[in-house]
Amino acid sequence: MSNPDHAWLDGLVKWEDATCHVSSLAFKYGAAVFEGVRAYWDAERGVLNIWQLNEHLKRLEFSQRFMRYERIITADECREAILALLKANGFRANVHITVTAFLSGPGQPFVCGPVSLAVTAMARGDYATDGLDVQVSSWRRTPDSSLPQRVKANGNYLNGRVAAVQAKTDGYDTALMLTQSGKVSEGPAMCFFMVRDGVAITADKTSDILESITRSTVITLLEEQGIPVEERPIDRSELAAADEAFFCGTAWEIAPVRSIDRLVLPAGSPGPVTSLLMERFSALTMAADDAHPEWRTPVELS
Repeated sequence: MSNPDHAWLDGLVKWEDATCHVSSLAFKYGAAVFEGVRAYWDAERGVLNIWQLNEHLKRLEFSQRFMRYERIITADECREAILALLKANGFRANVHITVTAFLSGPGQPFVCGPVSLAVTAMARGDYATDGLDVQVSSWRRTPDSSLPQRVKANGNYLNGRVAAVQAKTDGYDTALMLTQSGKVSEGPAMCFFMVRDGVAITADKTSDILESITRSTVITLLEEQGIPVEERPIDRSELAAADEAFFCGTAWEIAPVRSIDRLVLPAGSPGPVTSLLMERFSALTMAADDAHPEWRTPVELS
């Protein structure tokens, strides 16, 4: 896949010019916060629908405030940059957008500026899988008392990366991480749901998870379908009682799980609840279902 013509680095630049100095705090210490955002091409209407943009940009502002940036790049600034970039590249395909507010200068680890904004956008197809084989990782999720898991910070993702690489090395597709107390937390970059006896169960917000936008969306969609949802601690042993399971996230969308620690889930992959969610989620993102217009920001391309 070829690179697009443009990126955003405090302004529209050529793709190859979107660089960061190796002495920057972002490079040296991972001093950056980001959002991954999807946009879906509606060929019939000739628009790109950015999915849940407002929610993502609100969280990005929160992440910057929490990390005490000396200047907050506002949601309006980010929105302007994203729209300019999408129009400059003229995408007519589904797109994955990464919006990063990072410390672009040198200095000591406690320095909180200067702050720069980087935005990249790449054409991307759907993440397709008929089922993931998941390993319950021996690597535990970093607790919120050590690193703020509600903040979507670049450095937080090294923890999940270690688990994901180990799972791949061991012959699995991805990992499921536990908290320090042994309860289910989340995947390396996605939230986890299991379905047991018709009830959808997911770890609560105090289980060292990211307060995921897609997770909230899934809960809304489940409730609209009359499917009960429980947000609560999940024992590792309860995973064996799951009828079906799935991961969800901006990049992963809804991804069914086939097995956990080689134990195949009995309802199939995808199971009936997962299948229902996949169909509804796809219809909403592609604007085939006109419900929840507040979740779509249409961008008309010239």
